[in-house]
Amino acid sequence: MKKILILFTIPLLYYSINFNNSDDLIRIRVLANSNSKHDQSIKEVISNNLKSKLYELLKNENNIENARKIIKENIYNVEEIVKDNLKDENYSFSINYGLNYFPEKKYKNKKYSAGNYESLLITLGEGKGNNWWCILFPPVCLLEAEESEEVEYNFFIFDFINKIFH
Repeated sequence: MKKILILFTIPLLYYSINFNNSDDLIRIRVLANSNSKHDQSIKEVISNNLKSKLYELLKNENNIENARKIIKENIYNVEEIVKDNLKDENYSFSINYGLNYFPEKKYKNKKYSAGNYESLLITLGEGKGNNWWCILFPPVCLLEAEESEEVEYNFFIFDFINKIFH
C-alpha cells in the first residue's frame, strides 16, 4: 500500500513544485466585452465551453512542448466555439496565442505576479469587462470542469502527504 501511495504522490509533488515556475505554465484568459450582466454571462458560457474542449485535448498531456502543439493545432476549434457563442451578438472577438499581459492574479491561495505570460487570450468585443482565467497547462483548473463538487482529490492527497511528512 505504501508503495502505491508513494508512486501516486511523486507526480503530484512534481507538479506542485513545478507549478510555481511560470515558464512551465500556459494560461488562458477570456476578456468580456463589458461588465454588463449579459456580456458577463456570454463570457461564462464561452469559458465553460472552452474548458470542456481544452480539457479533452490536454487531460493526458504532461509535456509542455506537446501541449503547445495541441493548442496551436486547435486554435481553429477555439475560434469556432467563440464564433458559435457570439452568433447572435453585435461584436467581434480576437484570439491570440503567445505572450500576453496578465495583471496580478490569485488562484487557489497562490499569488501570480503581473507580467507577460504564455497564454491563449480571447478578447470579446472591446474587452473592457471582467475576465475569466485559469492555468491551461498543466490543466489544473480544467480538471475542475470534470470533477464533481463532492470529490476533492487534491485536498485529500495533500492532507495525506502532510500527515506522512510532518
